[in-house]
Amino acid sequence: MDAVARTSRSLDGRTAGLGTAVAGMLLIASTYGMARFGVGLFAPRLAVERPALADVVGLAAAAQFVSYSIAAGVAARLTDRRPRAGLLLAGLAATAGCLGVAAASTPAAFVGAVFVGGMGAGFASPALVRVVDAVVPERSSSTAQSLVNTGTAAGVVGAGLLTFATASTTPAWVLMAAACAASAAGVLILVRGRARTSTPAAPRTDVARGRRPRGRLALPSVAALVVGAGSALVWTFGPLLATGSGSVAAAQAGWLWIALGVGGLLGPSTGLVVDRLGPRRGWSLFAGVLVVADVLLGVAVVLDAAWAAYGSMAVFGAGYMCLSGVLILWARAAWPSAAGAGTSVLFIALAVGQAIGSVGFGAVRGGVPAVALVVAAASLCAVGGVLTAVAGRTAGYPKDGQRPQEPAPSARALRSASR
Repeated sequence: MDAVARTSRSLDGRTAGLGTAVAGMLLIASTYGMARFGVGLFAPRLAVERPALADVVGLAAAAQFVSYSIAAGVAARLTDRRPRAGLLLAGLAATAGCLGVAAASTPAAFVGAVFVGGMGAGFASPALVRVVDAVVPERSSSTAQSLVNTGTAAGVVGAGLLTFATASTTPAWVLMAAACAASAAGVLILVRGRARTSTPAAPRTDVARGRRPRGRLALPSVAALVVGAGSALVWTFGPLLATGSGSVAAAQAGWLWIALGVGGLLGPSTGLVVDRLGPRRGWSLFAGVLVVADVLLGVAVVLDAAWAAYGSMAVFGAGYMCLSGVLILWARAAWPSAAGAGTSVLFIALAVGQAIGSVGFGAVRGGVPAVALVVAAASLCAVGGVLTAVAGRTAGYPKDGQRPQEPAPSARALRSASR
């Protein structure tokens, strides 16, 4: 009977872990793929339907990256102890932002709404890192975190489909608001009573005491900042470059985002790659994938080649989702007792880079050839990848491929400590 009971508890734990990972993926899909990155997707249609907003798309994207950073900074202090509060704030901010974009008719209202919507994603990721670590068995946690992170790709596909299913941008953003609210409610209901929020009663390491070895995150933070700046070109202006060059018709821009999302579905492979190569070499590998994506975008711009435009977006989606997954795993390795805070630090660095890139590319876009922008973006991604390739010992891993010296607390330990 004891064996049967243990087997039943094991199956319940696996089911809860899978359900939490899927629910988390849906929350990331709505807060990232829709509320956050939907601005770049709908930029061509917004420029046509609301001409007054065309000139502030870059500014709005930068504002969103800034608000994301602010929210992630707050989440760094909040979610390791109260992850469900972070989930609630994520749903509220993303929903309000989407509704604001749906109604915005002036540049100020549009930028303000995008700013609010960007905060949803900033709250979501750190909270989900903590919740997933608490619920998913330790041996499956890396894959589960990668699955959750792939929600961005699923959300991008959904947003792309909405461009064809809706007559204008207003109903599309209303539907995305509904998705944000529903996904947040779903994950909150599912983790209720499972993912406890008190700090685990783990051995009092330096990390647990609050003396976090910040140097462990210095290398990935700098690399994320540089690659973030390079990635901003595709996220903010990718569809505009493809449609502006004539390689893809404006009416078909949604397919570009769908291609990006489909490529991003490779995100769950991140855990396997990091387990084999380590975070430093894994990061360099996926940064190289972004360089390939930029090269394809340059081909599309120069040759008016639709296949290159779609290929660029698909390759970019795969590379970016895997890169952001590496950051999550790197943070968990470097700060195992404060994974949510570590994730916030690295994602803030990525978002700051994206804000700088959005403003920079937006400022010069009208005065330089599109291919020059692509070359600049590819160069930034290459530099960000090389930084980790040539650096010394990796933060959190003594050597690539080895486990961290301070193991992350198991799901069982987290649950026991919260009782």
